[in-house]
Amino acid sequence: MNLVGPGPVQEHFDDCALALEGLSPAGRWADLGSGAGFPGLPLAALWPELRVDLVESRRKRCTFLEHVLEEAEVDPGRVRVLCDRVERIDGPYDGVVSRAFTAPEGFLEHAARLLRPGGVAVLFLQGDAEVPADQRFEVFHVEPYRLGPKHRKSVALRLLGD
Repeated sequence: MNLVGPGPVQEHFDDCALALEGLSPAGRWADLGSGAGFPGLPLAALWPELRVDLVESRRKRCTFLEHVLEEAEVDPGRVRVLCDRVERIDGPYDGVVSRAFTAPEGFLEHAARLLRPGGVAVLFLQGDAEVPADQRFEVFHVEPYRLGPKHRKSVALRLLGD
């Protein structure tokens, strides 16, 4: 369906797995703008106790994700596809991730609305990209990594509040 471009899919899984190192996710998570399932599918595979919602607004991508989950015989109570716009889904979630959904500032806006207090937002960034200043969040983990020649990092932020 040409959702991840040319080349092996394994590189996309490896990118997500490296970015998620150092985290201990629990509870209910959402992958915003899931596309071909990255990073939501690796998140669910690496932490089988999680419940993960793959949020995607494009029907073609939702159909692909539903097919992947069916073929992999994934429990639909644990990982599900929400074929809707992010603006129309409700939380609270314990965590949200996104690989290329929107600019970091936009991602944090959605995260602040969807997360419970203390919930975690994970940004995937190019190595030199700055974390946007947002007083609603505190950075608690930065995971620098390389994927081939590319320098990248993931940044985990905790939503402050009651």
